[in-house]
Amino acid sequence: MVGCCLLFFCLAGNAAAGGVLLPGIGGSYQFPVESYKERRFRDVIKQQYDFSCGSAALATLLTYHYQFRVNEQEVFEGMLEHADAEKVRREGFSMLDMKRYLQARGYKADGFRLTLDQLNGTVKVPAVTIINTNGYNHFVVVRGVREDRVLVADPAVGARVFTREEFEAGWNGLVFLIRSHADAGRSSYNTDLAWQGHNEFRYGNFLRRQSVSQFLVGLPGQGNY
Repeated sequence: MVGCCLLFFCLAGNAAAGGVLLPGIGGSYQFPVESYKERRFRDVIKQQYDFSCGSAALATLLTYHYQFRVNEQEVFEGMLEHADAEKVRREGFSMLDMKRYLQARGYKADGFRLTLDQLNGTVKVPAVTIINTNGYNHFVVVRGVREDRVLVADPAVGARVFTREEFEAGWNGLVFLIRSHADAGRSSYNTDLAWQGHNEFRYGNFLRRQSVSQFLVGLPGQGNY
């Protein structure tokens, strides 16, 4: 049994995508395989540049929570229309840039200061927020809270599960919420589907904050977008 398990995990780890074909008596059987990387980015839009986490986080929020399909490039260009381009390259986008982008598309949105209990118990919609990663402020989307775990869509490394203690250690309590389209937001918050495949493995612990900051430093910088 141990040998079979080891064989399966070796095959799964080496599979690029799609499935693994295993020979069997009387025929072959194909098992669907999803790598850890594919799982993490299943419903997270990956940022392409060190200053684009804000546009990728907002694209993730709109695409996977509000049925408004948009990619990072489209959000980036839309927010840049009303922003200071040089400031964006130095500091990234702000919540005000996000608000202007959403207002132009018929959404009402604002920033608030909340506790996790308020977000999870009263508001119950996904939220864009900022976590501090070794001094680097980074936009992510909070998708749900269950017991002492926080599910986050991180544009740099994909889905992450933090303990509440881990999350709150790098969080200042500021959140950016879409106030309109409440039904869409609530129906997509803290869902079993969002948690599926992430319950048994804490990416927040596996992907240490140091590794995230190193990843961000390695992304293309200003002038390369």
